[in-house]
Amino acid sequence: MATALPPSSRALYFRLLTYVRPYWRVLAGGLVATSLAAATEPMFPALLKPLLDNGFASDTGYKPLTVAAMIIGIFVLRGGVSFLASYAMSWVQNRIITDIRQEIFARFMRLPAGYFNQNPSAQLITKVTYDVNNIAGATTTVGTVLIRDSLVVVGLLGWLLYINWQLTLITLLVGPLIAIFTRLLAKRLRTMSRATQLGMSVMTETLQEAISCQKIIKVFRGETQEEERFARVNHALRGYGMRQGIAAAATTPAVHLIASFAVAIVVYIAMVQSQQGQTTVGSFVSFITAMLMLLAPIKQLANVNAPLQTGLAAAESIFRVLDETPEADLGQTVLARAKGRIELDRLHFRYPKAERDALDGISLDIAPGQTVALVGTSGGGKTTLANLIPRFYTPTAGRLLIDGHDAQDITLASLREQIAIVSQEIVLFNDTVAANIAYGISRNAPRDAIEAAAASANALDFIRALPEGFDTLIGENGSRLSGGQRQRIAIARAILKDAPILILDEATSALDNESERQVQAALETLMQGRTTIVIAHRLSTIERADRIVVLQHGRIVESGAHRDLLAQDGVYAQLYKLQFSEPGGNHA
Repeated sequence: MATALPPSSRALYFRLLTYVRPYWRVLAGGLVATSLAAATEPMFPALLKPLLDNGFASDTGYKPLTVAAMIIGIFVLRGGVSFLASYAMSWVQNRIITDIRQEIFARFMRLPAGYFNQNPSAQLITKVTYDVNNIAGATTTVGTVLIRDSLVVVGLLGWLLYINWQLTLITLLVGPLIAIFTRLLAKRLRTMSRATQLGMSVMTETLQEAISCQKIIKVFRGETQEEERFARVNHALRGYGMRQGIAAAATTPAVHLIASFAVAIVVYIAMVQSQQGQTTVGSFVSFITAMLMLLAPIKQLANVNAPLQTGLAAAESIFRVLDETPEADLGQTVLARAKGRIELDRLHFRYPKAERDALDGISLDIAPGQTVALVGTSGGGKTTLANLIPRFYTPTAGRLLIDGHDAQDITLASLREQIAIVSQEIVLFNDTVAANIAYGISRNAPRDAIEAAAASANALDFIRALPEGFDTLIGENGSRLSGGQRQRIAIARAILKDAPILILDEATSALDNESERQVQAALETLMQGRTTIVIAHRLSTIERADRIVVLQHGRIVESGAHRDLLAQDGVYAQLYKLQFSEPGGNHA
């Protein structure tokens, strides 16, 4: 039988039940139907006693047609209420799955960027696609089994006590033995459930990488390597499943074995009592029938540990996400439209577990409408600095001000409304061209505004040449478009948003010369009248920037206009000479 939960598991289970509360009426109806179904269980053995005692041996017994009708009626009633109970529980279970998935997704949308850096996306996806299903089973299926089969056991035991209380006491000895056995299995089931969840996330990660990196796999002939990698994950998951299955499968034969001793003893004593005239044939058959009918609900109660432990393990995983602290948004200042002044005052930032600061005392004043380029070797802090402006991360020390307001004092929503980003890693959605341009706060933009943004981004011609124009589905992350086309759609999205602050992160580094020319022209249109932070490895693209800031090891080592920095013959000049001395450097 199901064992009592330890305090920690009990608290976990009660927290799960809070998701049932909005649907308590439907659940209550299902439980009533479940109770009625359970109440029909003792009816059949109760019918056997008078039937055997009187029906076959006396002319005053039940009429055959009446007995047949009663049997059919019992099973029709049981089938009807069982259907209603199953439907109600299924309805509640699916609503719970929907609610928890929605809550997890909403929490994902509000977690800081650092969380996603520390947790593989495959693990997060697995929580939504796999773990939630196990939780729903624990909240409804387990509860249904506990209530229904407990009532069945109580009803059958009540009838057994009425028929022969001495034999019933022997039957009751089975319960504690089964409870002890199932408690021993519970810990094993929980451990294997956790391992299975981890294995599922690793498998999802392996699949995700194999699909997204399939071109590299083919070119480098890595098919066999990936197949072997997947086989290791697959067989590990099979092992977890088998260990979990063994623990669950051992329950039924163990319960039957324990119960068989009780049945054997009861049959022996009942036969002795019958020979001594202490019981009737009807009582004996009714007792044995009711006792055998006890095996099914006892088995269900014993087996409930498997989905219960699986559900609790899944709940631990899910609640860890739901208990994560969302992005801090304590700001009270709401910016209508920023002028675009950005000030960095002795700004420091260090990533978790890092040995040194990624930004070390950065001070910088960017005037409204000014274009500032950040350059330097990889790891110098360029992207980190850009990520602090929309508050993807919080500075370790120092201040970042927008129009004189500390960014920490500005509401996240109004701060990010002031910023548009175009990066090297273009992010597009598997939707239409129009939906990708008019995204987020711009999603209700009229078609003429969308087309105007596309025209400004030099994207109108190729969009109109697509099969369905602006209504063409572009595939996963724009897979049906070229790199330059994806980049120009991203620029059109930024143009439509019309934010006063613009961040360009390596926006042209992955393009061929012709695409770069078109994208660069679109970027120049986008940058007009906006405060722009440009991160670029191709130094030729930022020669006309108002100021170029050179970062090394998180510090500003040089700052000035292109010509001035070349004249200083310092770090920037060395980077410039090195880049243009490379083959094809004149296109850097």
